Amino acid sequence: MNLAELDSDKLLAAFRGLLLSKGVLAEEELSRSSAAMDAASPARGAAVVAKAWVDADYRARLLDNATPAIEEMGIYLTGAPPLGVLENTPDVHNIIVCTLCSCYPRMLLGYPPLWYKSAGYRSRAVRDPRGLLREEWGTIIPAETKVRVLDSTADYRWMVLPRRPKGTEGWSEEKLAGLVRETDLIGVTVLPEAV
Repeated sequence: MNLAELDSDKLLAAFRGLLLSKGVLAEEELSRSSAAMDAASPARGAAVVAKAWVDADYRARLLDNATPAIEEMGIYLTGAPPLGVLENTPDVHNIIVCTLCSCYPRMLLGYPPLWYKSAGYRSRAVRDPRGLLREEWGTIIPAETKVRVLDSTADYRWMVLPRRPKGTEGWSEEKLAGLVRETDLIGVTVLPEAV
């Protein structure tokens, strides 16, 4: 059989069948992993952020060791590299990039946006992060705030904990989560003040 003649669906089915027939994985494991990936989206990351904003103890656990903290919310990163969460503060603004390819916490946030994988984003985020943020997203980081660029790798993934907007005191986790965008979780945008 010529692999070039196979379409991706057939190739995936053949690979899946091989893993099952050789006992490398059980059907339950494949189904669980597939369901987890299907459920992954930026909304999951937004829910994690909202919980951290309203629960100081959870926030501390998340910043100390994100993977088990995420699991507390029923989100399992099985088979994925460890996850780190970096908090934006008035003194430091974090931006996540994968300079080599497109390493991204897919099991939590879903598939990365196309621009995240582009060579232009990957190189400019390192060379000129302030210019990139200003020109591409209209994000202005104050001169007194340090911009820290972190490289997501095959061994470790990152997510940003954005600053909670003023005027959101007393909001529910669900309402707070509705504010958080995928770009906030990567660090290329800053949440506007709540109205």
